[in-house]
Order: sequence, then C-alpha cells, then structure tokens
Amino acid sequence: MYSSSSCKLPSLSHGARTFSAFSAGLGRSSCRAASCLPVLCLPAGGFATSYSMGGGWFGDGILTGNEKETMQSLNDRLASYLEKVRQLEKENAELESRIREWCEQQVPYMCPDYQSYFRTIEELQKKTLCSKAENARLVVQIDNAKLAADDFRTKYETEVSLRQLVEADINGLRRILDDLTLCKADLEAQVESLKEELMCLKKNHEEEVNSLRCQLGDRLNVEVDAAPPVDLNRVLDEMRCQYETLVENNRREAEDWFDNQTEELNQQVVSSSEQLQTCQAEIIELRRTVNALEIELQAQHSMRDALESTLAETEARYSSQLAQIQCMITNVEAQLAEIRADLERQNQEYQVLLDVRARLECEINTYRGLLESEDCKFCSCEILSILQTVNTAHTKHLSLVDFAEGFVDTFLLLLLAPISLPSSLPSMTIL
Repeated sequence: MYSSSSCKLPSLSHGARTFSAFSAGLGRSSCRAASCLPVLCLPAGGFATSYSMGGGWFGDGILTGNEKETMQSLNDRLASYLEKVRQLEKENAELESRIREWCEQQVPYMCPDYQSYFRTIEELQKKTLCSKAENARLVVQIDNAKLAADDFRTKYETEVSLRQLVEADINGLRRILDDLTLCKADLEAQVESLKEELMCLKKNHEEEVNSLRCQLGDRLNVEVDAAPPVDLNRVLDEMRCQYETLVENNRREAEDWFDNQTEELNQQVVSSSEQLQTCQAEIIELRRTVNALEIELQAQHSMRDALESTLAETEARYSSQLAQIQCMITNVEAQLAEIRADLERQNQEYQVLLDVRARLECEINTYRGLLESEDCKFCSCEILSILQTVNTAHTKHLSLVDFAEGFVDTFLLLLLAPISLPSSLPSMTIL
C-alpha cells in the first residue's frame, strides 16, 4: 500500500512541551523535557490518513473480535485524553502568563526612609529644650530682679514710715515748745505789768509825799515812829528770782518729760522697727520660697507640656507606621490567601493528573498484554522499544503530560506503520 521510498522521518516536536504545574505555588522551576521517543518512519499520506486507515489493516492483520473493539475504545480514550491534555496545557499557559503579569505588576513595597526627618525632629527638640532652659533662666533672673525691687521698696517704705514717725514726734514737740513759749510770754507780760504797777505806785507815792511836804513845809515837824522802809527793789528781785526759778524748774521738768517721752518713743520705734524688719525678712523669705516654687511649678508644667507633645507626636508616628504595617499585613494575607487557593487548585489538578497517570499505566499494561499475545516480532520489538522508552522517561522524572503525549504519538505511529516494510527497520532509533 505504501512504498518504502515515500517514507520520511519527522521529529515529534509537539512531544517536547513545557509543563510548569506547581511552579508558582511550590517554587519549582519549569520542567522542559525533550522528546525521547523513537523517530519512526511516517508514510507520505500524512498523520491523518494513516490514523483513519490504521484501524482497518491493523485489525485485519493482527487484532480480531473483541480485541479490535478494545483497541478502538482505547484509541477513542487516547483521543479524548489528548484533547484534555491540550486543554490543560492551554489553561496552564494562561495561568502562567497571568501569574507572570501579576508578578510584574506587583511592585515590592519599600518602606520610606524617615531617618532625615527623625534627625530634623531631634535637632528641633534640642533647640526647643535649649530655648525652654533659656526662658526659664530669664524668668529666674526676672523674678530675682522683682524680689530685689520688692526688698528696696519695703526698705523705702520702712524709711518713709520712720521719717513720718520722727516728723510727727517733732511736730508734737514743737507744739509743746510753742505752749511753753506762750507760757513764758505770759509770765514775762505779767512781770512787766507788775513792774509798771510798781513804778506807778512809786511815782504816786513820791507825788503824794511831795505834795504833803509842799503843804506842810517847815511849819510842822512830826516825829513818827514808823517801821523801816521796805526795799522794793529787793522784793522785786526776790520775786523775779522766784519766778525765774519757777520758770527754770518748769522748763527743766518739761525738757525732762520731753526727753523721757522721746526716749520711750525711740525705744518703741526701735522695737517696732526690729519687729517690722523681722516680719519683713520673713515675708521676703516666704516670697522667695513662693517664687521659687512657682518657677519650679512652671518648669514642671513646661516639661509636662513638652512630654505630652512628644508623646502625641510619638503616638501619631507609631500609629501611622502601625497603619502602614497593618496595610502591608493585609496585602500579604491577601497574597497568601491567593497563593493558598492556587496551591489547593494545583493540588487538585495534580491529583487529577496522578489519576490520569494511573489510568494510562493501566492502558499501557493492556496494550502490552494485547501486543505480547501476537506473533509479530516487529510489533514485539517496537513495543519493547516503547516500554524501554517509558522506563527511561520514568527514571529521568519527565513531566507526566510530555511523557503521555510522546507515548501516544509513538504508539499511533507504530499502529499506522506497515508491517511488510523491512527496509524501515534500520531507520528506527531509540533516543
């Protein structure tokens, strides 16, 4: 039917496919398996013609009865399996392209570097603390100046009060001196009036004496035994001495009383001034203590405000960082969920492929039993070559899909190859 000169040796290129199941989930690299199946002689009529005609002559020459039907059912199952494998490869390629696009689109998140901002914040905080310390020092100096001014003010007020007290005492003494001056003037006026009265009496007495002498003349000599005449000058001098002594005594008593009163007042003023100075010193000390406590309180308030602001800034910074980390955790959890879903789906696909592999092994055993029951040595040799290829592929850990496709293609070529062509035997090689 077919001539030996028209056969050619095609390379089963579609047997060398790439199967990358679980490459995204398990991190394995894609397995590329070259075709290790034998290169067989293919008739010039093509793959489709040989496939459509293979069942007739192979069934007439080798298979009979139920074996032919079994082979036909196996061929149908192989065709459906090949279609399913192609569909799975197409879906796998689409998934790989989608995973590759997703990996390219996913830009790794880089946490921004805030070190420069942190250094700037630390420098500003140091400057703020220095400014606060300078302000506290200036406040202390101002308070000290206020305390010194208060001290001078209290001293001034004390001196003014002492001056007012002394002026009041001087005014009182002046009033007393005025009273004494008035008394002295009254006494001097009385002395003058008494002197004038005495002069008048002397003058009147002399006039009366003279008038009587003129009337009597020398006609009458009267001898009168009278008391000796009184020396009025001596009496006046005695009275003057008495009054001067009285005035001097009164003046001395007034001066003594004034000195006593002044000394008592001075003692009272000194004791009062000492008590006042003691009280003022206590007041100044208490004011200093109060000012120091107020300064310390202000410093504590400023420190508390600074710590509260620092705490607020730290909470805001860490809350923003926590939000970013939470967002990253959410993204990573979403990615992990997607990867877990992909792993579960690929695990299911792997289980399906394992089931397919088990069924294919059963079919291979069936083909082996069918082919070993025949008497054709050519078919036996080819089947042995196929089994050797299967064992070689299995030992080299080839992909299940590539191995199945290579096996199916080789087996179909064996079914379609003519048995009566001995010239094609030397051209068969097993890779």
